[in-house]
Amino acid sequence: MMTDPLGDMLTRIRNGQMAKKAKVTAPASRLRANVLEVLKREGYIRGYSEAEQRTGVSELTIELKYHEGAPVIREISRVSKPGRRVYSRIKDLPKVSNGLGISILSTPRGVMSDAEARAANVGGEVLCQVF
Repeated sequence: MMTDPLGDMLTRIRNGQMAKKAKVTAPASRLRANVLEVLKREGYIRGYSEAEQRTGVSELTIELKYHEGAPVIREISRVSKPGRRVYSRIKDLPKVSNGLGISILSTPRGVMSDAEARAANVGGEVLCQVF
């Protein structure tokens, strides 16, 4: 049993980029797909697809993105963990790397980046930070 599925996916992305892989796979879930959708919208990954392995078991294939041989994602880290949840009002949300990176939040309106959350004026749980 896995205690932090989102953290596991972020680690797979981090390890795949260190090994210069084109694609990595992770078990599918709605939260993981929503986080990948934000990463795709913000230009940190090429894309992702979901395929059913067998009845009731799906897998996400994540296409990693590189620029001139270097990974686009320099740093990806989990903020809110199962042992310590981190919530933030939109006023209190700090900018990641002086505005160059993003935070991914789980809000009542869905999973979104910090810029989208500021535009919607809604706070929530800070899932991870990407730079």
